[in-house]
Amino acid sequence: MIGRFVAVVGPSGVGKDSVKQAFVLEPNVVLARRIITRPAVGGAEDFEGVSDTAFDLLRQADAFALHWSAHGLRYAIPRSVDRDIAAGRDVLGNISRGMIAEAAARFARFEVISLTASRTSLAQRLSVRAREDAADIARRLDRPSFDFPCGVKVHHIVNEGTL
Repeated sequence: MIGRFVAVVGPSGVGKDSVKQAFVLEPNVVLARRIITRPAVGGAEDFEGVSDTAFDLLRQADAFALHWSAHGLRYAIPRSVDRDIAAGRDVLGNISRGMIAEAAARFARFEVISLTASRTSLAQRLSVRAREDAADIARRLDRPSFDFPCGVKVHHIVNEGTL
């Protein structure tokens, strides 16, 4: 049986990477390592930081299963996830909520873990990670809610307090 692509989605600061890490010891689960046009320095997220030029070259080489732009950066899930899924492993990937319909169409077995938290918790977490200034944090917190496409299996989880 083929594996699933499980999208982990939610607003900035909700704990997507922390939730993904909870699955790291599961033998049949692989964490997709995103490619981002941001320097790979510190922080909780494990990703490959690349330049815009390198991103363009990878895109032209068809190296991405999914790619999108958000918050002034470009993001991608590498095509290597296809091998893991074909081998029967489940792949957890942090993707943009705006990519859910495309991901659902691309992967034969697709599910979503949708994380939420209170505005207060999100603001505190974003402030602690120190990647955005107060105005950027306010913009992230003011983003509209999201409606999932029909037919997509979604697991809703409130991520307040201890993981």
